[in-house]
Amino acid sequence: MNNVNNVYFDFLKSALEKKDISSTVHWIQTQNEAVEISIKKAPFNKLDKWHFGKVNGNLRHETGKFFSIDGIKVNTNWGNIKEWSQPIINQPETGFLGFIVKNIEGVLQFLVQAKIEPGNVNFVQLSPTLQATRSNYQQTHGGKKPLYLEYFQNATKEQILLDQLQSEQGARFLSKRNRNIIIKVEENIEIYENFIWLTLSEIKSLMQLDNVVNMDVRTIISCISFGNFSSETIDIFNHLNKSEIYQEKFLRSALLKDGAHHSIEEIITFITRIKSVNDLNVKHIPLTEMKEWVVTEDEIKRTDGKYFKIIGVEVEIGNREVVKWSQPMVEPAQEGLCAFVCKELDGILHFVVQAKLECGNHDIIELAPTVQTLTGDYKQTSEESLPFLGYVLKAKESSIYFDTLQSEEGGRFYKEQNRNMIVMASDEISDELPENYIWMTLNQLHVFIKFNNYLNIQARNLIAAISFV
Repeated sequence: MNNVNNVYFDFLKSALEKKDISSTVHWIQTQNEAVEISIKKAPFNKLDKWHFGKVNGNLRHETGKFFSIDGIKVNTNWGNIKEWSQPIINQPETGFLGFIVKNIEGVLQFLVQAKIEPGNVNFVQLSPTLQATRSNYQQTHGGKKPLYLEYFQNATKEQILLDQLQSEQGARFLSKRNRNIIIKVEENIEIYENFIWLTLSEIKSLMQLDNVVNMDVRTIISCISFGNFSSETIDIFNHLNKSEIYQEKFLRSALLKDGAHHSIEEIITFITRIKSVNDLNVKHIPLTEMKEWVVTEDEIKRTDGKYFKIIGVEVEIGNREVVKWSQPMVEPAQEGLCAFVCKELDGILHFVVQAKLECGNHDIIELAPTVQTLTGDYKQTSEESLPFLGYVLKAKESSIYFDTLQSEEGGRFYKEQNRNMIVMASDEISDELPENYIWMTLNQLHVFIKFNNYLNIQARNLIAAISFV
């Protein structure tokens, strides 16, 4: 077995290792109780070192680092709304989202951190070993360096098991990407009190709980591929694993390269065609020139209260590199819904994947879940106006594989959680899909994740939650 296959097998073995998570849930609770936290909304003029620029009127840090809140005007030929303006997070820095992994007692384990972000719904969530913007690890804030940073900065090519640039939320960030990386160590390393070793299956099991595993863990985990195996070998895995029927179907969809409804080349043509006929033009404008938006002393919001608003917060968290700071954040107007609909085609589980344009996308469209409604209230949306929305909302409990609330990135989003679902369908869903939708296996989704700007973060979050045990 060559080194690449060894890596795939190590990840797969860690994903198939069955363990009880009750002690980890208790550990998270104790971490929450151990830290003093104060997070308060504040007017913009009380945010330390944050100002509205005199030239473009955008909200920025006096160092020019971290991020800014910019105004943009969007023009496109996609969809029903061809032109709009909005605020957006402009964070051109590429940050680190990284895991240290190690073989412990024959199983690959991930070094996970209990971390508090100011926007987290329940304060402590499980985070990667390293989660840092360039401004953070260059200590622009004047605080301490993030723990374990040197392991990633000094990693050899032999240590790097995964290394990809992946996008952030396209409706809220402007062309934002982070480096998703996993490095393996052989030596013993110091484990600090808010860190813990977990297998991949434990992390995936914890994703079955509301708001426990943060978005940064989910995006890294989604990037993990498990290789290609024969149908006979997959049958052996499933027999030894003794999983439930849905987990068996997901494992086959993840590991089987052949037999998909569409070839990789056909999927590339599908994406290329959509990109070639759709335009996305984004122009920077002052915040004060955005149509249907107002800038007040403590909010940047739409006049009708829809979608989201920008607020200011003052933060004190006891165990951070900097314990006290202030910043702007995005506060949503409502909870969103992200869902995949799946169906067996020719004996292999396929996902209904949509091509979706968002104003912050790096390359016009990205592949998204079957249903993704984050900007509007899906509970008030006409089911006929959005393909598959009615089907997902009326799904029988027996056909729902996954249904939890998951938080968005707590460093930029204030208490934003979205309902994440995976629904198993049968013949009531036609093999023929609406325009801009396509069938893909889990193996094919893993292929496209490897390359920049193909799968959006909402799709990756759902893929990360798929467990094989």
